[in-house]
This record gives sequence, C-alpha cells and structure tokens, in this order.
Amino acid sequence: MSAQHNKTSVAAISIFASGGMAAAKFAVGIAIGSLALISEALHSSIDLVATIITWAVVRVSDKPADEEHHYGHGKLESISALGVTALLYVLAGGILVESYSRLREGTPPPTISAVPFVVLVIDIVVNLWRARALHRAARETRSQALAADALHFASDVLGSFAVIIGLILAALGFWWGDAAAAAAVAVMIALLGLRMAGSTVQTLVDRAPEGAQEKATAAILGVPGVIDVERLRLRMVGATTFIDTIAKVPRTYPIDRVEEIKRKAQAAVDKAFGDADLTFTAVPVARDNETVRDRIMVIAHNSGLAVHHVTVHDLGAKLMVGIDLEVDAGMQLDAAHDIANTLERSIQEEFGADVEVDVHIEPLEPELPFGVDAVPDRVRAIASALTEYAAGGEIYDIHNVRVRNTDAGEIVNFHCRATPSMSVIKVHEHVDAIERALRRAFPSVKRVISHAEPPRA
Repeated sequence: MSAQHNKTSVAAISIFASGGMAAAKFAVGIAIGSLALISEALHSSIDLVATIITWAVVRVSDKPADEEHHYGHGKLESISALGVTALLYVLAGGILVESYSRLREGTPPPTISAVPFVVLVIDIVVNLWRARALHRAARETRSQALAADALHFASDVLGSFAVIIGLILAALGFWWGDAAAAAAVAVMIALLGLRMAGSTVQTLVDRAPEGAQEKATAAILGVPGVIDVERLRLRMVGATTFIDTIAKVPRTYPIDRVEEIKRKAQAAVDKAFGDADLTFTAVPVARDNETVRDRIMVIAHNSGLAVHHVTVHDLGAKLMVGIDLEVDAGMQLDAAHDIANTLERSIQEEFGADVEVDVHIEPLEPELPFGVDAVPDRVRAIASALTEYAAGGEIYDIHNVRVRNTDAGEIVNFHCRATPSMSVIKVHEHVDAIERALRRAFPSVKRVISHAEPPRA
C-alpha cells in the first residue's frame, strides 16, 4: 500500500468514527441534560469537521510541484491544521461561557444512568485506536495534518475521562460537577489548540525542525570532495525537506566530478531525511595541499588556455616556471604573444611579481588526420625495428604494433612492458629513446604513441 493511499484510508475511516461517536454523545447528552457530555459531543463534531478537512487535504498535499506551486502542495496541511485550531478556540470559548452561566445560575445536575458511561467508555476505546492509527500513519508519511488529527483524538480521551468524573460528582450530589467537567473539557481544548497552533505556525514561517540543520550539514560534509559547508538553509513543506546549501569543493576538480559530488550529496540527505529536495551550489576553493603546478593549471583552465609540460624550479629566493602554451596554428604572432603575456601576468599575480615565467608558444596539435592501415610488411618491419631498439634495455615485449598511413605521415602505436618498480620518468626516458631511434630509421614516421604497462600477472 502506498503512503498516499495509507494517509487517505486512515483519514476516511476516522471520518465515520468521528461522526458516529459525536452523534451518540450529543444524543445522550441532550437526553440527560449534561453540559459536559454535550461539550464533548461538540468537541467530537469539530473533530469530525477537522477529519473531513484532513481527508480532503491529504488527497491534494502529495501532488507534485507544478508551474504555480514550485515547492509542491504540502503547506496545505499546515493551513488546514491552523484552520482547525481556530475552530477549537471558538468551541472552547463557547463551552467556558456556558459553564460559567450554569455555575452562576446553579443549574440542576443531569440525570444519571449507565448509558452515558457506556457511551463514554466506547468513545475512549475508539479514540485510543484512532489516535494510535493516525499517529503511526503521520509518522510514516510525515503528515502534519494526520499528526494534528491524532492529537485531537488523544485529547478526546482526556475529555471523556473529565466528563466521567463530572458525572460521578453529579451522582454523588455535587450539582456543579457537570459544569466543572465541561469547563475542564474547554481548558483541554484550548491547551490542545495552543500546542497545535505553535507547531503549525513554526512550519508556516519556515522554522527548521530541531536538529535538522546539524543533521543535513553532517550528511553533506560526509560526501567525499566536500571541503566545507558555507551556508545551509532548510525548511519543511509537507513531508518534504527542502535544503539549500553552498558547499566548498576543490577548484582543481573537473565539472563532471563536481556533478558527481552533487549526486552523492542528494543521496546523503535522502538517506538522512527520507524525502529531501537539495539545491547544491558548489563554490571552488583552493586547498592547502595544492601544488604550484596545480595552481598554474587552474589559472590556465580559467583562462581557457591549453598548456602542458609545466615545469617548476624553486631556487629558494624565487620560482622559475616553464610552460608550453598551445595556440591556433594560424594565429598571428603578435596575438599569440599577447595571450602568453596575459598568462605570465596571471601567474605573477598568483605567486608574486618576482616569479620568472617562460612561455613556449607552439601550434595546437590538430586532430589526427584520417588514415588507412599500413600493409603487413611495413608493420612487421617497424615492429622488428622497435624490438631491436628495445633489446638489452629495461623496456621489453614490444607488442600490439599498429601503423597508419596519413597525409601528414605514418602514425605508429605500440605497447611494451617494463619493470613495475621503475619510476614513470625512467620509463618515459627509455621509451623516448626508442621513439627517437625509430624516427631516425624511418623518416616517414610522423608520430609515435607508446603505452608502457607492467608484466602480466
């Protein structure tokens, strides 16, 4: 059974129970002349009205957001609860006025029989069952309207006990017992209304539930990649917790990784709150462990520049930075030089004016031209040469050799193996030597792309 169906079913059952008990208490109250029992019947009548409103509201409150209600329809439950609270106060005022009038005038006590006690005991049992069922449904669906209804029926139990006490006092000869019991019912109704009004108003003014902000902050901070939560705002709309947060993430992260952080943050608050709607604004910040190279790559990325082969030398008194900057091959030199100067100034602003920056301008490598596979004899010849150049060195097992003929020249791809303990720079030096030897032996080779891997397990 869905949560929505459960809410409407419990509310619908409660309508029939409210109507039946209100009618029974009212009829018996009129028959014996008990103001306390009539007051409790009127209280149950208000409950009936409240339950009908609740039944109607919960059928609408779970509707999804639309063009006019961007946060859904959950606030209808709070508005309905506030309306029921107003009815309770009107009822409590009326009962207090009538109780005072009877006490002042000395109205005769009601006629006592077993019937009102039987009706009240049945009413207590029914209300206990309804309060429990509504409270369970409200907890499962986080419905404020059902929670308000559950509180009504729990208070009805106290009201019924007050009426029983008043009737017992009247039976013992205390003529004022019934009117006093009616006044007690009115006070209970007023206290109930006060409690409901406080909770409902807090929801309507978007007060965050107790401890919710700390729980949401902890959930988001638990997501890998989130450095800190700068701001978090939270409010309830029906059963949905809406969370708006600004979180700090490393500025070196690419966009797709930041998006992954957002998805994980949504999953984290869903787990914490059950039903959450998260607005996550990522603010890129520098981390304490950023290297100089990281910071330079961020500067280039933010400027939309393609750079590689970034070298940094710390001479103690100052830094020396070397960068390869790729620009459009057809760009005029003065325009390219302006771009390089701008990059140099940006780096000096980051590290200080005394940093020495050398930018090497080179043409942006185009996409690899279209080509066709070389004939098998040519592939074998190049593969044999690669094996020969690698012989006796720390690079071995030349395999998966591919050769492509393009308008720009031959493109050679190959795989090789190296000792797992070798450093990356050492592997690169050995493979680079093999590539240079191949280009010397085969001048038509335009580019060599190698892939080094550890031995097979």
